[in-house]
Amino acid sequence: MNICVVGLQWGDEGKGKVIDRMSESADMVIRYSGGANAGHTVVRSNSETAFKLHLLPSGILREGLLCVITNGVALDGEVLLGEIAGLEERGMKVGDNLRISGRAHLVMDYHKKQDRLSEEAMGKAKIGTTVRGIGPCYSDKVARNTALRVADLLDLEIMREKLKRILEYKNKLFAAIYHDLEPMDLEEIFEKCRGWSDRIAPLITDTTFLLHQAWGQGKRMLFEGAQGTLLDLDHGTFPYVTSSNSSAVGLPAATGLPAKAIDRYVGVAKAYTTRVGGGPFPTEQDNEVGDYIREKGHEYGTTTGRPRRCGWFDAVTVGYSVRIGGIDEIIVQHLDTLSGLKELKVCTAYRYKGEKLEFFPAEEVILKEVQCEYQTFEGFDQDISGVGSFEQLPEQAKKYILFLEEILQVPIRMVGIGPSRDQMLSVTH
Repeated sequence: MNICVVGLQWGDEGKGKVIDRMSESADMVIRYSGGANAGHTVVRSNSETAFKLHLLPSGILREGLLCVITNGVALDGEVLLGEIAGLEERGMKVGDNLRISGRAHLVMDYHKKQDRLSEEAMGKAKIGTTVRGIGPCYSDKVARNTALRVADLLDLEIMREKLKRILEYKNKLFAAIYHDLEPMDLEEIFEKCRGWSDRIAPLITDTTFLLHQAWGQGKRMLFEGAQGTLLDLDHGTFPYVTSSNSSAVGLPAATGLPAKAIDRYVGVAKAYTTRVGGGPFPTEQDNEVGDYIREKGHEYGTTTGRPRRCGWFDAVTVGYSVRIGGIDEIIVQHLDTLSGLKELKVCTAYRYKGEKLEFFPAEEVILKEVQCEYQTFEGFDQDISGVGSFEQLPEQAKKYILFLEEILQVPIRMVGIGPSRDQMLSVTH
């Protein structure tokens, strides 16, 4: 069975833990979108330091699994090799168990510089990016003649000529638009590329062919999405989104496999809602409740360390993500974070100018002004992180989860009650 795991909110839902757990019964784990702006945390046990991954598929921690980075990923060679080195320091070898698409695009130093200069120039209108160069990399992918792909690392002589031409253009661009008069050095960047080539070139392959071959052989493939559905370039809360199709609908273009190759779509959501950066957030609690959730749930960005905005569970946004992603089942994470709150709320509907909205609105101006209708539940005080089954949860916690299942009209299969891969409960009725 081939499974795709995607986030149903604005990212940070705990997909890394889900992928790590589900990879136990997979042959391959495939990362198909985003770049080093993603951050997936995996805790194998509470006695072990967490693994924080940005580009490597979360299945890399399982022996015997083939991990694949496909054409849809914006690849930062420096971050990738840093992650590999970090794993090797902890006794794990990365080599034959990793394959990288030559069609994936490279994130270069000038992309990061452009990201920073652009955000600074926009002032209050800035998007709130991670400044990792992901957006400018995807922009160059669309522009085509200013792009570099992973396959360019296979012929450094040709790559140097491309890089020379691109840098001349970028330096002129930065000086003219941003008044940045410090040109980036060709040789410095090229030497970095040479170092990448030494390590990455042996891993480059045609991943589209590889995945079709695996599909034909009946291999069990697990696809790992990055960010979340509400950050999707086309279907998210534009313009406060990422630069790729981070929802389930982006998988075919980002892998070369048809949608029918996927047997099951699994959506991951937190038991509440968080968001990083700017953009509308109807259920945000900029108050003591939001502060409590942030500190109790350690809601600080894996990639940037920025504090996340926190709020109540929004069944309107998650319901929308379920619809467009064709989600078959849901995993709810961070239920333990809600312990200690006297009451819990779920947004069940939006109203705009007195009228109930039938569908999630695409317009930013509407999202900023919607009024949320809430259903309130009694909270619970018990520490549930050591509970052994869903039946052992407090009645209030079970009622809350079963209500989410009812309103979303999709089965909730598992609930996370802590950071470890073992702190997951199967939902029973």
